[in-house]
Amino acid sequence: MTDTTVTTIVDYYLDKWIKLDVNKRPGKIDPLMADINQNANEEWRRWFPIDSKVNDEEIDEFEGRLGHKLPSDYILFLKHKHFYDLYISEASFCPHPVNTWRKELSEMIFNGYPREYLIDSGLIPFANWSDWGLLCFDTNVNDTENNYPIVMWDHEAPDDYQYFSADFKNMMIKLDKEDKESRSDA
Repeated sequence: MTDTTVTTIVDYYLDKWIKLDVNKRPGKIDPLMADINQNANEEWRRWFPIDSKVNDEEIDEFEGRLGHKLPSDYILFLKHKHFYDLYISEASFCPHPVNTWRKELSEMIFNGYPREYLIDSGLIPFANWSDWGLLCFDTNVNDTENNYPIVMWDHEAPDDYQYFSADFKNMMIKLDKEDKESRSDA
């Protein structure tokens, strides 16, 4: 049986985004994700998450380009839903739109901050952290299942990064808890 922890958390925050009516962005939206009832003249376009179309061959090709296998919980994440915006606590996940998800993720990994501080040193970014850093897989620490620890990388101190979580699943649980605790204090 597949563990649904990650997908349940993703669904909760995507549903929250829609209920708050903030599932909008300026510019072009893939027709498969666009609101077909929206006025075509509106600048901000409404999008909806859809079931992921990511397949094993695309994952294999992407892992080949990375030079690293991805954790199974992250693969489950990639194969669950397509979205433009996913925020949980201070994390803003890389956009995962249908048809261009590999381009978006490649941009973040290979063309974001200088490569020598990230991918070239074994860090694979997958989410922005607040306005000052990134959440990354640390491929320098690997168990036999590719469950890399998650680290926070600060663009102000690029040679120094801080441990965040043991793996992707535990990171999602931690982010969900932080988000819900921050709202209960308000």
